[in-house]
Amino acid sequence: MKARRGWSKFVVFACLGSLCGAQEGPIVVEKPSGPFVLRPYKTPVVSPIRLTNSDRLHGLIRAGKLYLTVQDAIALAIENNLDLAVDRYGPLTAEWALKRAQAGGPLRGVTSGNSLVNQATSGQGVVGSQISAGLATNSNGNGGNGNAIVTEIGPITQNLDAVFQNATAWSHTTSPQANTLQSETTALVDTRHVYDSFVQQGLLSGGYIQVTANESYLKENTPTDIINPSVAPVAQIYLRHNFLYGFGTAVNSRFIRIARKNIVAADEAFRSELLNLVADILNQYWDLVTANQDLRVKQRAEAAAEEFLKDTQNQIALGTLAKVEVLRAQAELSRRKQELAIALASVLQQETTLKGNLSRSGQEDPVLDAVEIVPLDRIQVPEKDDLPPLRQLLARALAKRPDVALTNLNKETTEISALGTENGILPTLQVIAATNVNGLAGTATPQPPGEQSNPYFVGGLGNALGQVARRDFPSERAGVLFQGTIRNQIAQGDYGVDQLQLRQNELIARKSINQIVVDISNQMVALRQARARYRTAVDTRLLQDQLLEKERQKFTLGDSTFDAIIAAQQSQVAAQSGEVAALSAYSHARVALDQVMGETLENNHISSGDALARRAATPEALKP
Repeated sequence: MKARRGWSKFVVFACLGSLCGAQEGPIVVEKPSGPFVLRPYKTPVVSPIRLTNSDRLHGLIRAGKLYLTVQDAIALAIENNLDLAVDRYGPLTAEWALKRAQAGGPLRGVTSGNSLVNQATSGQGVVGSQISAGLATNSNGNGGNGNAIVTEIGPITQNLDAVFQNATAWSHTTSPQANTLQSETTALVDTRHVYDSFVQQGLLSGGYIQVTANESYLKENTPTDIINPSVAPVAQIYLRHNFLYGFGTAVNSRFIRIARKNIVAADEAFRSELLNLVADILNQYWDLVTANQDLRVKQRAEAAAEEFLKDTQNQIALGTLAKVEVLRAQAELSRRKQELAIALASVLQQETTLKGNLSRSGQEDPVLDAVEIVPLDRIQVPEKDDLPPLRQLLARALAKRPDVALTNLNKETTEISALGTENGILPTLQVIAATNVNGLAGTATPQPPGEQSNPYFVGGLGNALGQVARRDFPSERAGVLFQGTIRNQIAQGDYGVDQLQLRQNELIARKSINQIVVDISNQMVALRQARARYRTAVDTRLLQDQLLEKERQKFTLGDSTFDAIIAAQQSQVAAQSGEVAALSAYSHARVALDQVMGETLENNHISSGDALARRAATPEALKP
């Protein structure tokens, strides 16, 4: 007894040591570091994958045997199972999807262009004065696309990340002048540079605001240009906003809210996979336990058949049995050997299956391939299962099952998404407002007697910027854009389909709850039946042990027959195998009930958060 207690303590301390040394960090995405202006353009670094097994696995191998408690098996699966390793990327991907959704917009870039780059500013120079007088048009710019609309189901959220853009252009142009009345030169030579910058910020309410600063420098070879060289700064505030289609934070934030819920959904999906994996490991572990028990039954049966063969040979030698009876004893031994070989193959098969789920390299690891798994835990069948009423079990299941949580989240995200199709029915109504201020200053050129430049425009860039700051030359404009679709069948159809699917999903969710009730009820019955079957099997085995012993005593006294002994032995082996099968059925029923209740992780001291972070069971998990 002392030796047994010492061995138990050794196993517990070994398990604790392996638990403490087997922890591994979570999958992380290292955000780039560096100056603020450069950080957004540097790539994050994702931690590399790990294809080696945790230290815990080899730490549990001693003398060519892998000693496993059920908690060790679960911990190894959490650390090394490749399916679970793949599932760990789901929540992290959902977090980065939220980051993308928070930026808004369907595409990268800015939804409207800027028409100030490399253009002649109105009133600046010869060409500028012609434009101001309506004698020329400006066609050198890159235009605008303010009326462009990208179509999808529901309105598109504006780009919510502020965008800064700077365009700088230099030019040196020579233009022939057929009419020299204004320029007084046959070839107008312009030296120009333009600095154009703007910041655009999308509005979650359904629009965007743009602040632009433009500075244009011009030097010409014409004597008629009164201010030469000159600078002409322009400042503009531009606003475009939706008031029907695409209006409101509820509509434009729907993808952000969905992305937030998808993070929760990804955690629940991982918890679901973890729960199923733990249930599979439990079944495989207990299958190995019962396979080993069945192997021992077959070994005892073979030993009994060998002993019976020897007794038969002795009886034949004494002349109390006919020689032909030895053939029947040999046939019985051969049958037992065959059953033993099948049981041994079953154990090896269960070991192979369990090893595949506990290792990343599977049977390719020669050390793991060669070891024998020794399960240290045994299945305990209580005298009775204290199960609460079905209604109470249903309430617990609805609160704990990850698939129920996923169904609720799916319903919520569908309702949020429906805001887009509902808003998509409305026509487009956009209001555009802009205000800009111009400035102009430069060097006064000599003029004919009696003429002089306006001193207000004589100066440098500072003078021109002062004009802008004082709003000396302001301009304002506003506009309304309305667009509606006759009959509007596409938007109506999208909304109708969306609402029908929403109602359909509600019925499917109700159907799932009804099925959960049926599943819980069936598993309650299955557990009670399995326990009753096990108790019956134990009683049957005890009875068969007694019957065989009585039959052997009678056979020794000459009151029994050879056939009766063989029949009693066969009945005993069948009863022992039936007890093992009943024990296996109970373990599966217990695991299935925990699984259908969503309590597999809780009952086995498993934290979904720890498993997600590649941390397995804690030492408290070893406590009963």
